[in-house]
Amino acid sequence: MAILIDTNILLRLLQPHHPQCQLAERALAVLRNRNEVLHVAGQNLIELWAVATRPAELNGLGMTVQAAAGELATIKRLFSLLPEMAAIYEEWERVVVKYQVAGKNAHDARIVAAMNLHGVNQVLTFNVDDFARFQGILVIHPKAVASNQ
Repeated sequence: MAILIDTNILLRLLQPHHPQCQLAERALAVLRNRNEVLHVAGQNLIELWAVATRPAELNGLGMTVQAAAGELATIKRLFSLLPEMAAIYEEWERVVVKYQVAGKNAHDARIVAAMNLHGVNQVLTFNVDDFARFQGILVIHPKAVASNQ
């Protein structure tokens, strides 16, 4: 099955001392051992860039542009990048209106739009509630994967 890896999972991988890092690593290892196809969307990479390059005192990782670019390159080697297409905007607009999405959750809706267009109906995320409203999307917490080795 195809599974999209949410931005919060990717960010935890960049923070080896974060309490959720090991859980994210274990869940991904289990999924890879099951030969699951693991994807990211362009929106995930944009969100990761924003957090990675934001100063630590503003809840970012404080990375340089060069370091963040290196991390993006690594992520694109480790995960299949869903192709960007013009139709993602139209699908995003349909999703935000249908589900009455407001505020920062509009970013998650763009991820869902990409998933819908590419036939990916599962997402691995620590933020289960952010995706729960979207019908047809199976939301998976890393604990559920790591405990079912």
